[in-house]
Amino acid sequence: MIELLRRRFGMWSGRLTGVEWARVEAVLRDNPEKLSSLYEMERTGGEPALVAYDESSGQFVFMDCSAESPSGRRSLCYDGEAMSLRLRKGVRPRGNVVDMAAEMGVEVLTEGQYRWLQTLAALDTRTSSWLKTPDKIRKLGGAVYGERRYDTVFIGANSAPSFYSSRGFRALLKV
Repeated sequence: MIELLRRRFGMWSGRLTGVEWARVEAVLRDNPEKLSSLYEMERTGGEPALVAYDESSGQFVFMDCSAESPSGRRSLCYDGEAMSLRLRKGVRPRGNVVDMAAEMGVEVLTEGQYRWLQTLAALDTRTSSWLKTPDKIRKLGGAVYGERRYDTVFIGANSAPSFYSSRGFRALLKV
């Protein structure tokens, strides 16, 4: 996993001024639980890469950089509450975003993080990704997603129990 992340670092390193791979690798080796989370991001199709360094916290920021929403994290409704609703008989989501992210030890991207990631590359041009939903929207039964169409990033909403074979979620991990 470390070798794969190193290769991806080489692809993005021009944007990360002052960050040396040796330092990143040392931090990863000192945090095996974070490395395990990165492995889960990779295993589920996210293609995680180091995209930023947060100077205020001293943490490296990894995000899913796969061209489309991670294939191993699709057909999920938003959260456990949404999953408990039996709106469709016989057709059930594979799980839910909130619980899967917690199990992986990662965060679901916020709208702001998603829009920022979209400045690095055109992502989700054929898929969409659930985003961390504000409490106000979730209390009303909704959940938020993002996608890129017509060279524009769109943010939309669905009912939280909905799930689609082309909608997953993108993750963030700070190390």
